[in-house]
Amino acid sequence: MGGQSLHVLNALDVAKTQWYHFTAIVIAGMGFFTDSYDLFCISLVTKLLGRLYYTEGYDKPGSLPANVSAAINGVAFCGSLAGQLFFGWLGDKMGRKRVYGMTLMLMVISSIASGLSFGKDPKAVMATLCFFRFWLGFGIGGDYPLSATIMAEYANKKTRGAFIAAVFAMQGFGILAGGVVAIVVSAIFSALYPSPTFQVNPILSTVPQADYVWRMILMFGAIPAVITYYWRMKMPETARYTALVAKNTKQAAADMSKVLQVEIEAEAEKVEELEGRRERGNEFGLFTKQFLLRHGLHLVGTASTWFLLDIAYYSQNLFQKDIFSAIGWIPAAKTMNAIEEVYRIARAQTLIALCSIVPGYWFTVALIDRMGRFTIQLMGFFFMTVFMLALAIPYHHWTMSGNQIGFVVIYSLTFFFANFGPNATTFVVPAEIFPARLRSTCHGISAAAGKAGAMVGAFGFLYAQNAIGLRNTLIILSAINFFGFLFTFLIPESKGKSLEEMSGEAEQNDTPATASAMEAGLEVRTSV
Repeated sequence: MGGQSLHVLNALDVAKTQWYHFTAIVIAGMGFFTDSYDLFCISLVTKLLGRLYYTEGYDKPGSLPANVSAAINGVAFCGSLAGQLFFGWLGDKMGRKRVYGMTLMLMVISSIASGLSFGKDPKAVMATLCFFRFWLGFGIGGDYPLSATIMAEYANKKTRGAFIAAVFAMQGFGILAGGVVAIVVSAIFSALYPSPTFQVNPILSTVPQADYVWRMILMFGAIPAVITYYWRMKMPETARYTALVAKNTKQAAADMSKVLQVEIEAEAEKVEELEGRRERGNEFGLFTKQFLLRHGLHLVGTASTWFLLDIAYYSQNLFQKDIFSAIGWIPAAKTMNAIEEVYRIARAQTLIALCSIVPGYWFTVALIDRMGRFTIQLMGFFFMTVFMLALAIPYHHWTMSGNQIGFVVIYSLTFFFANFGPNATTFVVPAEIFPARLRSTCHGISAAAGKAGAMVGAFGFLYAQNAIGLRNTLIILSAINFFGFLFTFLIPESKGKSLEEMSGEAEQNDTPATASAMEAGLEVRTSV
C-alpha cells in the first residue's frame, strides 16, 4: 500500500479470516435472501391470481391480461432501479450503516402490505399489489449497493471476492425458499380444501380459500428481514467510509480494533494529510473529467454487462412456468385445479433452483479468488450463449414427447453458468474498483442498469413470446449474452488487490518492498 494508506485499512486487507467475516456474510446475506424471495415468489402465484380475479372471458385458466401480467412482474424492478440509485447515493453521503436499516424496514413493511388489498375488485387488488411491490423493490434496490459495499470494505483482499459472492449467493437460497414455502402452503390448502380440475368444473376448481395462498406466500418474505434488523443495527460503520470519506481515522481505528480484537493506531496526524489531498483536487467527483478518464470505461463495463445479463436472467427466471408449460413439463392448466397448479409450478422451480441455481452461486464462491472475476464472467456469458442456442435451434425436437428432460437439463445449465458466471461477478466487481467516496453510488448505478435490463426482460419476454414465439425469443437472448461476453473486456481484474489499489486511492510512490514490509508487520500485529 502507499504512503498515505492507513494502518486500519492495511489491517483489514491482511487480516486472517475471522468470525466477524462470517457474521457480516450472514447479516448482509439475509438481506439478499429476502430480496430474492420477494422478487421471484411473484412468479409462483401469477397464474393463481389469474384464476381468482380474471376468470371471465379467458379460455385458458390462469391467464392474466398482458398489461396486468407485465405490471405485476415488472413493477418491483421499477422500484429496485429507483432504490439502487437513491440508496447508493445516500450510502456515500450518510454512511453505509445509517442507510442499511432503512432499506430493511422498507422491505419488511412492503412485504407484509403486498399480501393485503383494498377490496375484492380485481383492479383494486392488482393496484394495491403493484403499489406495495414498487416500494418493496425500492427497499430491495437499496440493499444491493449497501450490502456489496459493506462486505467489500470489511473483507481482506485475499478472500474478498468469495465473501462478497457469498452474500450474493444467499439469493439462491431465497429462490429455493420461495419454492419450498409455496409447495408447503399449497400442499396444506390442497389437503384441507380439495377441489375438481378446471376441465371438470371451472368454477369449483378455484376454492375461495385459495385467495389466502398467494397472500401467505408473499408475506412470508418479511420474516427473515425482521430477524436480521437487530444485527444490522449493531454493525459498526465500515472503516473505509469512516477513514476515507468521513475523515475520522480515530473512530475507524477504534471500531476495527473491536472487530479485529487487536490494537490499531489511530493515526490522527494523517487526517490533515487526507484533507490536503481533498483540497488539491485529488478527490474528484462522479461528474468530473478525472472520473471519466480513470473510471469511465469501468462504469460502462459494469453497467452494460449487468444490463445485458439481467435481460436474459430475469426473462428465464420470471417466466419459467410459461417455458415449462410450452414444452409440456408442467401439465396443461385445465387438467389441474388452482392450488395444484401453484404446487406444480413451485415444484418445478424448486428443482431448477436446487440443481443449478444454488450450486452455481457456490461454485463462484469457491473459485472466484482463484480463477478471478474476469475469467468467470467471460466463461459464464460464453456458456449461456451456447446453451441458449442449443435450446433454440432444435426447439421443435425439445417439444416432442420424451424429450422434455433433455430440455430441462440444458435449461438448468444456462442457470448454472449464469450464477457460476456474470450473475455473481457483476455484483462483486463494482464494489471493488471505484473510490470509497463513490463506491456505493457507482455500484448503485451498475445495479440500476441491471434492473433496467430486468424490466426489459420482464416486459419484453412476455410480448416477444407472443409475437415471435419462444424459439426466436431464445435466439435473441443468446445474442444478448454474446454482447455481454464482449463488454466484459471493459472490466479490470481485481483479484488479490486492495480496494485502494483498484480505485487509485493508494499512493503510487511506495516501492513493493515497502508495502510488503508494512503488510508483514501488520500480520505480526494482528496475530498478537
